[in-house]
Amino acid sequence: MSDFLTFLNTADLDTLTQAQGITHSVAENIIAARPFNTIEDCLKVKGMGKTLLARLQSVAEAQGNESENRALIPVEEEAPPAYVEKSQPAQEKVEEQDSFLARLGRAFINFLRALLRLIILVIFLGGIGAILYYGLPYINRTFIAPVERNTAQINKLEAEVSLLQTQLEEMNTHVTALETSVEGYSASIQKLQGMQAELDTQLQKNNDKILLDLKHEVMMTRALDILARARLYLAQSNFGLAKIDVQSARDLLAELQAETNDDLLLLVLSRLDLTLGNLPDFPVVAAGDLEIAWQILMSGEAPAKATFTPTPATLETSTPTPLPPATSTTP
Repeated sequence: MSDFLTFLNTADLDTLTQAQGITHSVAENIIAARPFNTIEDCLKVKGMGKTLLARLQSVAEAQGNESENRALIPVEEEAPPAYVEKSQPAQEKVEEQDSFLARLGRAFINFLRALLRLIILVIFLGGIGAILYYGLPYINRTFIAPVERNTAQINKLEAEVSLLQTQLEEMNTHVTALETSVEGYSASIQKLQGMQAELDTQLQKNNDKILLDLKHEVMMTRALDILARARLYLAQSNFGLAKIDVQSARDLLAELQAETNDDLLLLVLSRLDLTLGNLPDFPVVAAGDLEIAWQILMSGEAPAKATFTPTPATLETSTPTPLPPATSTTP
């Protein structure tokens, strides 16, 4: 046991790692924990156990037996190496390998290898040529041509989208202008309505002809503004509000005609009745009648000749004509 303790305290790293399971780190831990006073102290080393300790003991015993055997075997002098001369048949064999037939055989083999490389190279180049000859048209037909067509279609669609965006911006500008005009007419109509109510109050107190004429002027201006707003509603395809405004203007003009006995207003009322009858089902026909009534009011005289009013049956072949923006006649 004292020999094994000596082994533990003196063995180097390579000797310790000869034991199965002793790694370099465990061997370094053993060397770092030296010297050991007893064999059991080795078990305190990190990574050590009884099994590894038994394997170290086996290595120590094996080294001890090897040392004893070396001491018992006598040392013999090594005999000098014998000089071996090449035999004559070996030299003849070498000369035979370097003969003409051998050189011819090696040259033939080299020729076959070069010919094989050349055939492989020709086949490789031919395959590349075939791929290029048949593959490029296929690639162009399958991939490149569709991409070019799609690119052209995309460019065309982008141009159409750009045109539509421009038209949409123009329409938005036009709609904004119409909305602004509608708001202006609404404010003017409300103001004229207040003026008419005030004149009615004054006429009840003082039946003056000047006040009456001024009231008729305000009623005519208010009717024109209401009809102008109705034309804007027709341009916006807002047929419901257009019909309401036409009815309001018709009632106002009927009241004015009852007070003034103006025969020209009877023509206007007849056209407005046609307009109300065609709304909202036949807006194109209604727009024509409204335009005639508007022209009569603006010119102050009947048309020079009878104006043809299309019937609803002719609406299928007619196209709507945008109405020009009406100007307010507010004094």
